[in-house]
Amino acid sequence: MKEDIIIKFGKRIREERLKLGISQEELAERAGLHRTYIGMIERGEKNITLRNIEKIAKALNISIQDLF
Repeated sequence: MKEDIIIKFGKRIREERLKLGISQEELAERAGLHRTYIGMIERGEKNITLRNIEKIAKALNISIQDLF
């Protein structure tokens, strides 16, 4: 079965976060989001909004396009 886009997106965020060597808590702080929310996104449990995608991309110092 094809992997759901929400799960794929969460894996991309985790991958970029790990490249920077930062924790979920650090990413959440940089993005102005809650740590548990970052964890839920990375596990594919949340359908993230475009506003929050932008916040996370900025916190990871990458473009939104690079997350996709």
